[in-house]
Amino acid sequence: MNNRERAMAILNYQPYDRLPVVHFAFWDETLQKWAEEGHITLDEVHDHNGVARKLGFDFDWFTTAMPVTEMNALFPHFEPQVVEEMPDGYLKVLDDFGVIVLKNPNATGIPPELDHLLKDRKSWEEHFKPRLQFTEQRINHDVLNSLKDDSSREQPIGLYCGSLIGEIRNCLGMVGLSYLVVDDPPLMDEIINTFADVYYKVVEYSLAYGAKFDFGHFWEDICYKSGPLVSPSFFRNKVGPHYRRICSLLQQYGIEIISLDCDGKIDALIPTWLENGVNTMFPIEVGTWGASIKPWREKYGRQIRGVGGMDKRVFAYDYPAIDAEVDRLKSLVDLGGYIPCPDHRIPPDAKWENVQYYCDRMHTVFG
Repeated sequence: MNNRERAMAILNYQPYDRLPVVHFAFWDETLQKWAEEGHITLDEVHDHNGVARKLGFDFDWFTTAMPVTEMNALFPHFEPQVVEEMPDGYLKVLDDFGVIVLKNPNATGIPPELDHLLKDRKSWEEHFKPRLQFTEQRINHDVLNSLKDDSSREQPIGLYCGSLIGEIRNCLGMVGLSYLVVDDPPLMDEIINTFADVYYKVVEYSLAYGAKFDFGHFWEDICYKSGPLVSPSFFRNKVGPHYRRICSLLQQYGIEIISLDCDGKIDALIPTWLENGVNTMFPIEVGTWGASIKPWREKYGRQIRGVGGMDKRVFAYDYPAIDAEVDRLKSLVDLGGYIPCPDHRIPPDAKWENVQYYCDRMHTVFG
């Protein structure tokens, strides 16, 4: 079996010969540190997959095709530009979602949001609605052409199906989203429907074009460490039907595994996803609140699958800590329908020899 066949067999509860050892890439700072330590070359700093193979990983689960020319639903996106230079060196920058953020040129991370172009119906119709119409110019035909023949494919490739509420939160901001839900429900409905419709048409076009995919994949990031950023009832009533529409389309083309990337404590939203066709959670954040596939499986049965849930914090510790983590994962793998993966990118505190040891142990234990 190759890694594509293994992954799909596991998530479909079918026999497989061994567990693939998967990852979700690295912080750039991590690779830079490893280069400075002599583990990789400076050229390899820009080759996440090459570094992963050198460590012993089989593939990156987040291998999804984005058959669009823009990284979000806005077409064209807003052209990032500096709108003000502050005396202390900070920059007020308009980003590609139409948000003005405060950037520290000497720091990494998510910058604080200062203002948003999207505020009301006037700004929606002037700046955003025109950018959310489907046109073939959105489509990257080179990507779709490269995926028409899957006969030699050795790892799974997903079709990116977009974001039905997370990108809206990006445009409005959390405060703006919270107010608009109450202050102007018809506008909120129109925004959700418009975002969802353009992504439906991208998925429809991609599948009809003849490109072949192993799974579908959504992105949301609509939760934080204590739960959802929107009410579960709002999410079920307003967003759920759009998941059903897109998932049904995927299933018509034989795509049964549909995964979703949502950070935070997602438990209250899982029922909506499962009811509407999403069946694979990624990541499974074991960090702050100790998420695990086990209680979800006990509650929802074999309908729910997962990729993630490996506690990457052990990469900063020692071999015994890694052994204990691999032992913990074994009982979860035995449940079926689950592939361990470090949640999010591997951070700079990870020691090269520890990550390498983890890959060796996973191949030994699950080989």
